[in-house]
Amino acid sequence: MRVSVIGGGQVTDEQAARAEAVGRELAARGHTVVCGGRGGTMEAVCRGAKAEGGTTIGILPSERRAQANDYVDIPIATGLGHARNALVPLNGDAVIALTGGVGTLSELGFAGIYDRPVVGIATHDVSAAGVDIEPVDTPEAAVDAVEAALET
Repeated sequence: MRVSVIGGGQVTDEQAARAEAVGRELAARGHTVVCGGRGGTMEAVCRGAKAEGGTTIGILPSERRAQANDYVDIPIATGLGHARNALVPLNGDAVIALTGGVGTLSELGFAGIYDRPVVGIATHDVSAAGVDIEPVDTPEAAVDAVEAALET
């Protein structure tokens, strides 16, 4: 399956390590990573996926595929700026949400609109907006949860 991983464009070392572990776990189980294709969480999750031989898709805000991080296999240029945030959750069968800012928050909103299962590790609480996020503590638990959500 394709799993969209969303999170901040600027992250701490701890947040980057968590994102990289999510990417490794997804790839080890044969899943494709979808993300925004730039830095921070996006680069870390792609780096982790590539370390396990996985495939990565980056949906870029710009018109230039060359602006993707070095670990994106399939860069998709949109020219949409922040509006591309709608396309990231749309192109995943499920979403894993990590720590992030307002961009991540907008992607969570679109995940709700597109009725994607969402699993979160240290992310926003948007339950009042009607987006149910299954909270987990580890990358392994996050992948377990998205796999279980799609089995039902």
